[in-house]
Amino acid sequence: MTVTDSTAAEAAGGSSGVPRFYKGAVSTTDINVGDRQKTAQRLLRSTADRSYDGELDIDWDAALVDGAPWVPYHRVTLFGSTHWDGLTDEQKQQLSMHEAVAVLSYGIFAEIGLSLNLMRSVLRNPGFVDDHIRYALAEVAEETRHSTMFGRLINKSGLRPYRRPKAVMKILRLVGFVPMGPSAYAGTLLIEEVLDRLQREGMMDETVQPHFRQLMKIHVLEEARHITYAREEMVRSIAARGPISNAAHRLAFALMVNFVQEEIIHPNVYKSVGMRPMKGMLAARRSPQHSATAQFMAGPLLDFAYDAGMIKGAVTTRLYRMTGALSPELRAKIEADRR
Repeated sequence: MTVTDSTAAEAAGGSSGVPRFYKGAVSTTDINVGDRQKTAQRLLRSTADRSYDGELDIDWDAALVDGAPWVPYHRVTLFGSTHWDGLTDEQKQQLSMHEAVAVLSYGIFAEIGLSLNLMRSVLRNPGFVDDHIRYALAEVAEETRHSTMFGRLINKSGLRPYRRPKAVMKILRLVGFVPMGPSAYAGTLLIEEVLDRLQREGMMDETVQPHFRQLMKIHVLEEARHITYAREEMVRSIAARGPISNAAHRLAFALMVNFVQEEIIHPNVYKSVGMRPMKGMLAARRSPQHSATAQFMAGPLLDFAYDAGMIKGAVTTRLYRMTGALSPELRAKIEADRR
């Protein structure tokens, strides 16, 4: 079984890739969601009908294509800067590979965190064996396959994974002590939707390394279900809490948005083109493309978060502005609310 380009096109804009929200009893600012068990049943059917295995559905025996970029060049962090203009074609390809490996390395780290939260939700749920829990466990299985797929492609690249600092790895062990709630599901979406946006674009680019394109197709198709699940759980979680609790979760999510987008690309990637990590980070941050890419990656998520009631208040909105990820349209909505 392989992921065809027509299937990939459907994932990029078709019915399986766009979460839908149904009228129901639970609502927030502008969003209504349906019955939790019915959503779980629909996602379980989709999981049974459309699941892939990176071990089998990627041709690992095929050689890498010499000189092929690993991500579209306009998404490489130095693109648009004078430093990018000074790189040779070979250096541009190398940097794209190192950044792809950094994303895959971060993906493994993030998938582990997401799976820990899913397992916590299983333990906390009184149903324990209902369809909602069955889907949560099915998602853990998919996240595990994704991590093994990411690891195999890192090995194929010949590079070492970009591991998080020891302090960050220790923080992951504290996930079990972080209160579950809107910010936990919003944090899940922050990781899944940001990477999803990049992958939807990259998998349609025929110049990109074929192994990575196939991986992105598989990941996008399966992550569409995970995004639906997390979006609806976030909405339900907001509706179940009071204003003080939700204000705390809004602040936590605003801090996450500032942290995660900068954390995805490990600063050591710039060593591959002879730049010091700090110099590379500053150059990427100052690139004219930085804000456009931030808005591209997080824009739809932040629009959804605004409609769900996660973006309000002077402190949190200021934190969001610092990310550069707010679209002009969303900025205008926020300003109108202030007036």
